Amino acid sequence: MSHNTRNYAKMMRDRGFRVTHQRRLVLDAVCEGGAHTTVDEIYARLQQKDPSISLSTLYRTLDFLTRLHLVVEARTPDGKTSYEIASLQPHHHLVCRTCGREEQIGPEEVQHLYAEIERVYGFLPDEDHLVLSGLCRSCRARQAA
Repeated sequence: MSHNTRNYAKMMRDRGFRVTHQRRLVLDAVCEGGAHTTVDEIYARLQQKDPSISLSTLYRTLDFLTRLHLVVEARTPDGKTSYEIASLQPHHHLVCRTCGREEQIGPEEVQHLYAEIERVYGFLPDEDHLVLSGLCRSCRARQAA
């Protein structure tokens, strides 16, 4: 998802926040990574463009962009946090812990799960980017053979 398909600068300004040089560069670096880019990958891209941006600035900026729902974060099967540009529609990922294959699914597949959690626990999940790890069809077949 490209951050150029939405006016993120306007979205920040409309919410009363400044569009700083660092915020623009971090958005660019997340976008360049495509889906699920790690802090290390983002930081490496930033260092090529502006070596004065520190790791602490990166973390603060990612936290800010995540709270504004301009960037989404997710835990990968190996326990790392990854980031991607927020899409217009919520989506989720199925990630194979054996081969790393990733499949994107829409919100309708987990909608019933969220409704059941709300019904049983009175808890309304607001997660719009869920990563489920497990075994893909191919790896399950290889394991069974």
